[in-house]
Amino acid sequence: MNARRWTAALLATVTAVALAGCTTGGDEQRCVTRDGFLECAPDQRGTAPKVSGELLDGSSYDVARDRGTVVVINFWGSWCNPCRAEADDLENTYQATKAAGVTFVGINVTDSRDKAKAFEKTYKVTYPSLFDPPGRTALDFEIAPNAIPATIVLDREGRVAVVRRGAVVQEALQPVVERIAAEDAR
Repeated sequence: MNARRWTAALLATVTAVALAGCTTGGDEQRCVTRDGFLECAPDQRGTAPKVSGELLDGSSYDVARDRGTVVVINFWGSWCNPCRAEADDLENTYQATKAAGVTFVGINVTDSRDKAKAFEKTYKVTYPSLFDPPGRTALDFEIAPNAIPATIVLDREGRVAVVRRGAVVQEALQPVVERIAAEDAR
């Protein structure tokens, strides 16, 4: 199932669950929203779109090289106030989870390289970021470049496990990332 179909199906499921007033999980309800994170069971996850390109430092990146690890993708821009607010929380979560086989990659959109690099320096971001000024990767995930920040967690098989549209805080993000990292590779 491609990412767009998966996202549409996921949104339809969430809408149906919300309209039905369901608050408890059952076998028929495999995707749930918790603390603003949309999370799906492993058998309900779709394969993520391709994530590759040039990093801010000029080197190249392809998410396929991180298969077997949990990958947290964060869409951000230096001009985005919520992105500034979440920068420490993302970095702290990265530092707290990297030993558990978790990696982070940022995707900088609608920005200049100099401003993006200055953002990373100012907020002491140590994980790499793709430089994607036109926001193509965000659009592949059906995230409008002007609707950031957004965070997506890929499981060890490269499937979309969790989606969060909006800023994150470490207290909410870290348990989600740890839960996905604790899953057995299927």
